[in-house]
Amino acid sequence: MNYLLIPPVTFFIVLVLVLIQARLLSKLSAKGSPSDGKNKAYACGEDVLDHRVQPDYSQFYSFAFFFTIMHVVVLVIATAPIGFAADAMAAFYILAAIVGLLILFRR
Repeated sequence: MNYLLIPPVTFFIVLVLVLIQARLLSKLSAKGSPSDGKNKAYACGEDVLDHRVQPDYSQFYSFAFFFTIMHVVVLVIATAPIGFAADAMAAFYILAAIVGLLILFRR
């Protein structure tokens, strides 16, 4: 029997390999005290004050929802089998996507 196909054995082997890799790569990591700027946020060389930004995602939501609807519709239509029932289902998905987008972007 091939023991590499047993999930716990494979998990243990991968875990050991990852731990070895982490140990070896830790030798390449940056050394120094936290005052050297090791723990500061990277901002392209700009000094960033210690304040938190509260981003507004209200405009982002509509675009994310748009792309989600479009990707689901394309996936369903592209993988639909050939036949009348599949064509009706594809037409229904297209119609539902159009209605959803009209609701999403109404003024």
